[in-house]
Order: sequence, then structure tokens, then C-alpha cells
Amino acid sequence: MPRANMLVSVLSITTLLGGCASTFDLQGHRGARGLMPENTLPAFAKALEIGVTTLELDTNVTRDGVVVIAHDSVLNPDLARLSDGKWLETPVDKRPSIFSLTFAQLQQYDVGRIKPGTKYAERYPAQHAVDGTRIPRLADLFALVRQSGNERVRFNIETKLSPFERDTTPGPEAIVDALLGVITAEKMRSRVTIQSFDWRTLKIAQQRAPEIPTVYLSAQQKFLDTINAEGREGSAWSAGLNVREFGGSVARMVKAAGGAVWSPYFGDVDQAKIMEAQALGLKVVVWTVNAVQDIERMLDWKVNGIISDYPNRVREALKRRGMALP
Repeated sequence: MPRANMLVSVLSITTLLGGCASTFDLQGHRGARGLMPENTLPAFAKALEIGVTTLELDTNVTRDGVVVIAHDSVLNPDLARLSDGKWLETPVDKRPSIFSLTFAQLQQYDVGRIKPGTKYAERYPAQHAVDGTRIPRLADLFALVRQSGNERVRFNIETKLSPFERDTTPGPEAIVDALLGVITAEKMRSRVTIQSFDWRTLKIAQQRAPEIPTVYLSAQQKFLDTINAEGREGSAWSAGLNVREFGGSVARMVKAAGGAVWSPYFGDVDQAKIMEAQALGLKVVVWTVNAVQDIERMLDWKVNGIISDYPNRVREALKRRGMALP
């Protein structure tokens, strides 16, 4: 076999296996949530310092149309403090949504530390507080990365909306248009993927920008189930697709929807499901994998990528295996 053809064959085989070191996708979840305040510029700077392939982040839209980086559509009292330093104590049903605030109003809230004594604080005892930190714009993150000189890191951008909470966010078309507007203005279309649990936005993104890969998030857990639905209409999360019509295979459903990547909760998969998805031509990037033993198991199963609150732990596991590092 000619040398060039042999190289192509080797690359093809390793890509199909999904465990090729050069293609492994190490994603810092919300930047590096285990180490720095989530979805903030310090968290993304930390992930860049550690060395990741991709920065994973969540987006919302303010009342004046600014795309900001935030996981919750409603201000989270475990994270948000008022300008006087007091924690947000507004009753659940009266907490302001990001969509109800202008960007200037949103900047009044400090999100640089976790509220002590909360379950969230118990989960992330090593997170370093950075008082005075504000919710950033997506454009601010792009600027940070440019200033860092990193021309390779990618951005996995999630649209945060729910088909069951339609008053707290813009509709799916408005969210996608706002997001694509920033991505295009910042000349980042070649460095992003768009992901969501709400597959309506992915369908729209594929129509608006077919060159941008879409990532289909899924969960089949008690705390969140976006796949299983009663009735023949399918799940509201999955834009009406019904997993029963695909023999119970989420991977087949994602492929039919036009996705490039299936991103399931890591506890929902086994090696057979991963192999099935990869055989369909999908990449499998699991979330959110933090414990070392779980990271090792996912690597054993040849996932294409891992999203983690502790990208340093994943990087160490890759190093132990002799895999190329970002």
C-alpha cells in the first residue's frame, strides 16, 4: 500500500474507534466549575491555563438582546449577590429572569462565590471565590480567548431554555438568531458547536447555519429525563421525536435529527451504546464526569470526549494513558 494511502487508512481506523488521542475532546464544563466560579471569565481563563480542547458554556439572552453566559434562566440565589453584598433572597416565583433584565441591570449582581452552607457549596468545596465577578457576555469570552493568543480552543455553546418554561426566555428562533449574530460578528463560526437539551433550537440552527455542528444533549435520569415521554407525540425536549420509533435508541434518534455529536449524561451509557453511536458516524461526548474512576471508565469505553468540572483530572488521565494533550 502506498505510504499516503496507509496514513489515510490509519487515521480512518483511529477516528472510528473514537479513542484517538489527537481527536479527543477535553471540555471544561462551565469553564472549570470545580475550581472557579461557573461560567465566568476567571473559570474560562483557568480552563485555558489547564489546557482544554473546548470551553463548554451556557447562554441566555437579556431583555435588550445581549447574549450572556449563564446556566440558569432565573438568577440563582446560590450564586447571585446584590451590589450591597447581600445574597439574593427573593422568593422562588419572584426571582428575576435574565430575559427580564437589561445587561446593565444584570451587571449589578456579583456571581464570584458560592453561598456558604448550600448544597452547591458542599459539592464544590475547592472552588476559589473571585469577588466582584459579573455575568459576562459571550463576546467577552471571545475577547478573552483572543487576548490569550489561543487560536485553537473551541466553544461548545449551549442554548438554555425549556419547552416547559416559556416565559423566562425568548423563543427558540430568537435565541438562535441572537446567538448566531454574535458568533458571526466575532468571526467564530468555524470554532463553535451549538448544543441543547431543547432540540428545537438545534433544528433551527441546522437550518440557519448548516456548517456549524450541532450537539444533542440527553438525560434519562430521575433528576432530568429529556427522552422518555408518554404518548405518541414524543418528548417536548426532542422536538417531537419519539425514541420508541427508533427502537429505544437515542443515538439513532440523534442521527435522524441531523446531529453531529450525541452528548448523553455519562450514567446513561454503556460501551455498546457508545459503539452504536460511533458506528452511525456520531461522536460521543459525555457529561459531566468528575470522579477519577468514572473518567477512567469513559476512556476505557473510547468516548470521543468528556465534559468535566475538573478538566485537570481528565487531562491527568489522558497523560497517564500516553494520549496527546491539548
